[in-house]
Amino acid sequence: MSLQHPNPDQITLANVLAALGDETRLAIVGTLARNEGANMTCGQFYDLGSKTNMSYHLAKLREAGIVWVEPCGTSRLISLRRETLDGLFPGLLDSVVATAARLPSPDREQTAPAE
Repeated sequence: MSLQHPNPDQITLANVLAALGDETRLAIVGTLARNEGANMTCGQFYDLGSKTNMSYHLAKLREAGIVWVEPCGTSRLISLRRETLDGLFPGLLDSVVATAARLPSPDREQTAPAE
């Protein structure tokens, strides 16, 4: 089974920015960037949300052209399309990754210290 990925000429800045407008997707991109060169599986993102939730967010990132998702047996290997994005929008991904590093992890409640 092959998943549809946009060709570089189909990737638009508007779609990329819309996909990155979600904190969970920013966290996914940040994690992929920190682990660049190694394909990751969906299961490595379950600390950000449920399996269904991760499938949804990864599909949005794939459809926008930000990640490459490759079926491999019962798993899916996910990698960042850095070369493509850097060629289309120089500096954008570096800015996004820097921002993602400063965000609190989604789906984790921030609690005030006890007095």
